Amino acid sequence: MNKSSESIANDEHALPMLEKHRQQLIVNILEQRQFASVRSLTQLLNASEATIRRDITKMSNRGEITKIRGGAESISKMKKKKNISSSSFILDKTKNAKTKKLIAKRAVELCANGDSIIINGGSSTFMMGEYLDKLQLNILTNSFVLANYISENSTNQVSLPGGEIYREQGIILSSYESDTTENYRGTMMFMGTPGIGEFGVMESDPLLIRSEKKLKKQTEKLVILADSTKLGQQSNFIFCPLTEVDILITDSNANPKLIKTFEEQNIDVIVVEAID
Repeated sequence: MNKSSESIANDEHALPMLEKHRQQLIVNILEQRQFASVRSLTQLLNASEATIRRDITKMSNRGEITKIRGGAESISKMKKKKNISSSSFILDKTKNAKTKKLIAKRAVELCANGDSIIINGGSSTFMMGEYLDKLQLNILTNSFVLANYISENSTNQVSLPGGEIYREQGIILSSYESDTTENYRGTMMFMGTPGIGEFGVMESDPLLIRSEKKLKKQTEKLVILADSTKLGQQSNFIFCPLTEVDILITDSNANPKLIKTFEEQNIDVIVVEAID
């Protein structure tokens, strides 16, 4: 089951950081839209109306946004250009966090000392960082937050591709064909997804697909990290068909029929115990 942002905020030590991040996301949303209703913010941030109203009041009192009837608006009159259609890394990291950690741990168990691997940016793959400290690996990742975590908490070799930083998603993307990715070779590529089903592995933005396909060309096996809420979900774009997936790691809340569908496509499905 998904934990809401508000319930996670009540976890020990989580409230100050979560509130700060949630309010920064409100600023980002208003910069892109100029105006947002309380209802739309509750849906986007997976929080209660009471929480959002408190945030709006606090932020308005600090002069960060303007509180209006039914919602809030940006203090800036210039609409900020939206970069890519993808949810915020900070928000995604709070969803199904305990189960995602078990999935990430199982993913790291597929690695052996000396391996060269590729880790695509995302909330599920970021959690792999916690379990990499006991291994000696060569890692290419387009996640600058993961690269920073690995460099501070392990002795693994870390490489980053060239490109533009997308702060909300915590990743580096390049529109150019040459971004140093072509100089790397990995045995496995690990990536999350907004959905995986009969049509394949889904993605939310064409620029993400362009970057991820370049990474995929440099690896032998594709490993998808997807908790059970992602199974059967569809998005606007298809990253690759199921025939190109080698391993899927999910949790015990997964629909058995969907698991059978994946196994019929010769995907090795690994199931960890879900934590509700």
